[in-house]
Amino acid sequence: MRGAWRKLPGMARRFWMQLREWCGDASYERYLRAAHRKNAANLATPEQFYIEQLERRYSKPNRCC
Repeated sequence: MRGAWRKLPGMARRFWMQLREWCGDASYERYLRAAHRKNAANLATPEQFYIEQLERRYSKPNRCC
């Protein structure tokens, strides 16, 4: 039983990170990891990244109706 209680914080942390990935909340962290792997010089701030994401998402024509 002790082993299960010791694993609980790690399991909760993994669940939280997977939930953030699923809903798109961790996209800036993913962007930073990719930029560091590519050795990018100029990184966007969280605000700039959010605005770029919105512009990218809503710049395409919506043909739903």
